[in-house]
Amino acid sequence: MGSLRKPAIVIHGGAGTILRERLTAEVEAAYRSDLEASVNAGYRVLTQGGNSREAVVAAIRVMEDSPLFNAGHGAVFTHEGTIELDAAVMEGRGLNAGTVTGIRHIKNPIALADRVLQHSPHVMLMGEGAEHFAREQDFEFVDNDYFATERRRKQLEQVRRADEGLTRLSEDEDDLDAALRDKQHSTVGAVAIDSQGDIAAGTSTGGMTNKRFGRVGDTPIIGAGTYANNAVGGISATGHGEFIMRAVLAHDICARASYTGISLQAATDEIIAGKFADLGGSGGVVGMDPDANIVISFNSPGMYHAWVDVNGRSGTGIFK
Repeated sequence: MGSLRKPAIVIHGGAGTILRERLTAEVEAAYRSDLEASVNAGYRVLTQGGNSREAVVAAIRVMEDSPLFNAGHGAVFTHEGTIELDAAVMEGRGLNAGTVTGIRHIKNPIALADRVLQHSPHVMLMGEGAEHFAREQDFEFVDNDYFATERRRKQLEQVRRADEGLTRLSEDEDDLDAALRDKQHSTVGAVAIDSQGDIAAGTSTGGMTNKRFGRVGDTPIIGAGTYANNAVGGISATGHGEFIMRAVLAHDICARASYTGISLQAATDEIIAGKFADLGGSGGVVGMDPDANIVISFNSPGMYHAWVDVNGRSGTGIFK
């Protein structure tokens, strides 16, 4: 058995949602407070002997419970006025994974994805089938209204009108701009490395405001929004899911680092600024390499993020 390592964790709470000039001190303080609560929850798990997967789940649960983020309570609405949630978690040791999509009644979808990883022979479960599995696993169910907030309801109406090309004479243009930026970029995620050197990554989201036709984004797609491999590192992505899926973003970052021998940070920067941006994608990722080097990269105006490194140093950030 090898010697114990010092753990580390990094999280994100979505990319591209707020421009610096429109971020009030009060709103910024609220986001930083919840980011700190999230990253500290995950780090406590690591320092108390928990593994990286457990830490990722703990960190993401905090953001799912916060109304500030597009995951769990506070998630965005579909075109039909409901809320559908996706989540994924993956272990770098053994490449085991669990994902869920189209969840409507489970308070913490990341916890259900974690249970799929541990207790299902399948990797991905969807909709009613996933919730049937949740009943078998004795999960608590909530009304879909639990996830709703007035801010997201207003955002749906603004995005609907913009998508339909309707006039907006009575609407605040700044609010509309924020709603449209937020439409495609909000997701939460975490990547951690534990004392055994095992890496895990997880991601959770309500998807895209005004999404239709059973749309599924990148979050529950292993290799797109979420990926972990102890040999290379772990990645959790946030941004426009259609481009993240087309780029197979999380896996491609890890593959580039593995095949070329460059650092995970260098591989991330190359792909975010290159292939991903060239496709038209906006967003970013957080990650961790096997030496516990924290990776943060985004091409959007901002990305909510926080970290605790191997020396116990911590911080939060929004802009570059």
